[in-house]
Amino acid sequence: MIIDNHWKNFSKISPAAIQSFTDFHCKPDDILGIFKEENNSYTIRYYNPDAISVKYAEKLFTKLGESGFFELHLDSKPALPYTLHVSHNISYEYDIIDPYQFPIVGGDMDLHLFANGTHYKLWEFLGANPLEINGTAGTIFRVWAPNAEALAVIGDFNSWDGRRHRMNPLGDSGVWELFIPSVSCQSLYKFEIWNRGQHLTKLDPMAKLSELRPKLSSIVCESKYSWNDKKWLNQRSHNINKPLSIYEVHLGSWKKHPHSEFYNYQDLIDNLIPYAKDMGYTHLQLMPVSEHPLDQSWGYQVTGYFSPTARYGSPDELKRFIDVCHQNNIGVFLDWVPAHFPKDDQALGRFDGTACYEHLDPKQGEHPHWGTFIFNYARNEVSNFLIANALYWMDEFHFDGLRVDAVASMLYLDYGKEDGGWVANEHGHNINFEAIEFLKHMNSVISSKFPTATMIAEESTSFAGITTPVNEGGIGFQYKWNMGWMNDFLDYMEKEPIHRKHHQNDLTFSFYYAFDENFINVLSHDEVVHGKQSLIGKMPGDLWQKTANLKLLHTMSMVHPGKQLTFMGGDFGQTSEWNESQELDWHLLQYPQHQDLHKFFKDLNHLYTGEKAFWPVDRDSFTWLDASDENNSVICFARHFEGDHIVVVGNFTPVPRRQYRVGVPSGGCYEEIFNTDSNYYGGSDVGNAGKVYSEGLHWHHQENSVLVDIPPLGILLLKHKKT
Repeated sequence: MIIDNHWKNFSKISPAAIQSFTDFHCKPDDILGIFKEENNSYTIRYYNPDAISVKYAEKLFTKLGESGFFELHLDSKPALPYTLHVSHNISYEYDIIDPYQFPIVGGDMDLHLFANGTHYKLWEFLGANPLEINGTAGTIFRVWAPNAEALAVIGDFNSWDGRRHRMNPLGDSGVWELFIPSVSCQSLYKFEIWNRGQHLTKLDPMAKLSELRPKLSSIVCESKYSWNDKKWLNQRSHNINKPLSIYEVHLGSWKKHPHSEFYNYQDLIDNLIPYAKDMGYTHLQLMPVSEHPLDQSWGYQVTGYFSPTARYGSPDELKRFIDVCHQNNIGVFLDWVPAHFPKDDQALGRFDGTACYEHLDPKQGEHPHWGTFIFNYARNEVSNFLIANALYWMDEFHFDGLRVDAVASMLYLDYGKEDGGWVANEHGHNINFEAIEFLKHMNSVISSKFPTATMIAEESTSFAGITTPVNEGGIGFQYKWNMGWMNDFLDYMEKEPIHRKHHQNDLTFSFYYAFDENFINVLSHDEVVHGKQSLIGKMPGDLWQKTANLKLLHTMSMVHPGKQLTFMGGDFGQTSEWNESQELDWHLLQYPQHQDLHKFFKDLNHLYTGEKAFWPVDRDSFTWLDASDENNSVICFARHFEGDHIVVVGNFTPVPRRQYRVGVPSGGCYEEIFNTDSNYYGGSDVGNAGKVYSEGLHWHHQENSVLVDIPPLGILLLKHKKT
């Protein structure tokens, strides 16, 4: 970057100016750096209260009393950039390129966009960005702290001394800036903030890299990665009539090295990607990879929104992991947390000593049951911070979309709060209009800039229009987690089969709203922690019945309208609850029951991704055949797409149903393309010898019907053969 140097006019520094600087009421650029005098001579003024002497080109500065200021008068203009030699004592001296000789860089357009909440590449403006100004390499630091009285950059390049690199405010924008020469990638830094007697030390909210816990510094970082996924990006789509089978993964506990060391991204490239590809998953969904200090938070207590966690490697190594996923035709979603943030002293909370990112009133600004702060979505700069962060992960890291955490907590002002513990909206109701506007703004911008990216809402209520486009009055997500199906169906499956006939509604109710939104059927991490047991642990009966019930659970997820998500471990019958501190129980795959489950899930997943009838999310893709046979705990329905018909027949008791009549949508032959009770998967092999033929007998409101043997605790998939 080339910038014209506009010389500052010299004025003698007064005791009042010195006091103003000491009291943090002075813009450093006004009294530090190089000044031009009326007679074309120049003065350099430098501040360092610990220095004994300062020199430029062997010329000794004059020390201005005990103020910490030094001045040097020059008869002619010095060559820029000039370097000072600073001595603290005979054993500690160093050379420094004076940062205050460089002009302020911050642009009016950047500040205007940020103030309006529309700076969609905010990470290129704020934070620590390596830069070269007039041939001098360094890093430009910018941070938003609108109520601070003074800021400084501290780091390993200035002995963590905030007096040496005080920042300049950019007008009344709330943004502070300083270019520091010679600071390069891997330098450690933080911000020191003074405000009304408070002295705070904060991480950079826009840091692109942070130290691994328990260390806490931000790190100057610049990417050099060259992508190789153009083919994937060109063909990427969030077409709802495409298969979507998501493998939800916590990178820190999928597998570990001995002594519980994390797999790094190369390990994950070598192991996780081949596994996901072999199992037939279309996408990975990574639990949060933004920096967080506590492993037990699983990444949901974010302290570095723009900083990929150092647990698994560098930002460029994360990019390579995603790149290789794309080269193997696997998409990658990121679990993203805009609903709340932790109260850690060095993070966003009370960032400049005031409620900067959050509301001041705890009734608006805190989640009492999570112990976290709530973002102030009405503030343009806060909204911009979050929207730019969402774009950052897609732009810089090529994530294929975001799973947005805890959307329900954003939509409702009283979420998780007792009566009297929340503030109503202007109409006296509990809807958070500011959060809704933020979500619409975010989804609109993402849809415009990344039209093939996929936005997924974790939303646990019946709030209308979550997956309706913004221009049609909706919130603008492509998909919503089907929490209702998950809760009802798990409740149903946990019951002893003899009691299921009394709870048929838990099995069938979700089908009646399955097309109100574009749903993803989820069996997520939340269902296998905190005493809820593993999926197979929830299932009733002996080991055979538990295994059969788990097959029922997974198969219903696949054939039910909606897309699919499975948390790691569920696909081979992990027996213990998920524990983020240890790897999955891969040793279980030495046992036949878990081998059978693993084969079963792999084949089921490949069947799902190969059968178009299971992909659509519109009402025409589904026909009820019979939902009312609660006495036998049997349901029958059909899935359709472009003339294909697949009949699903499920028996949720351990009693085989012999010669059970099922209505079918077309006459002819029906091939048994999948049987969860196959002996290949450790079942009892009750089935229909591979096919059945229809009769012209009216049944289940259909003109034709078939007689089938339905296996115990099993599901049959019968595909109509067109010829």
